[in-house]
Amino acid sequence: MGTTGAKALLVGETGVVVAEALTEYPMFTPKPLWAEQNPEDWWRGTVQSIRKVLEQSGTKGEQVACLGLTGQMHGLVLLDAGGDVLRPCIMWNDQRPASQCAEITKEIGAQRILELTGNPLFPNFTAPKIAWVRQNEPEIFKKIAKVLLPKDYVRYRLTGAFFSEVSDASGTSLFDIGNRQWSDEMLKIFHIPRQWLPQVSESVEATATVSAQAAIETGLLQGTPVVGGAGDQASTSRWYRHRSRRYEFCHHRYIRSGFCCLQEISP
Repeated sequence: MGTTGAKALLVGETGVVVAEALTEYPMFTPKPLWAEQNPEDWWRGTVQSIRKVLEQSGTKGEQVACLGLTGQMHGLVLLDAGGDVLRPCIMWNDQRPASQCAEITKEIGAQRILELTGNPLFPNFTAPKIAWVRQNEPEIFKKIAKVLLPKDYVRYRLTGAFFSEVSDASGTSLFDIGNRQWSDEMLKIFHIPRQWLPQVSESVEATATVSAQAAIETGLLQGTPVVGGAGDQASTSRWYRHRSRRYEFCHHRYIRSGFCCLQEISP
């Protein structure tokens, strides 16, 4: 799930790409340095791309063994208690929270932020965007029940579950990368209740399964596993040891790509 479109790949058990499809969607820049997208466009594009690869390949939903998600990182998706989107996503390339980054870095120190999260506090990252909403859109802030990253919003629409994974979480400025969990100290600094954030899995772990509603919309089989996946930057720097299926990632903040992956094993 990239910045310009949702791409689906249908991959055979040997790693050969069986089919692929891309559905594009717009990005909006209502003010200088702002960049926003409508999360509903991501879901619509994901549904269309999945249906296209199934149709192109003649594959039935029950032949798909599992799904893996990857997509643009750092974006801020806010949901209310009913699971509805509160405002357009503030994207990775949005620079509006620069002043919030400067204020918080001055308050607690650049070194402490680096120790906790492994990265300086950048406007691109998720936490400063939450701080911007708190200061500039207080009525929206009061209604927040869940905070998701872009690909994890698509996971929510696929499964009804709230999950992220370690690579995407590492780009939020809220994740303790040493302990591989949300940082209580950073959550306190940003006035974020822990219950707003999704559970975090490893990238190769199954997080949830395709829901009945998503099965109707996509043509996939209800109950198909959806694994954690990875942020786009982590995906570009991945490697596998085929025998052990070991997965590793690193975070390179200037690499940009994205797609939605399907894995299919022939019966």
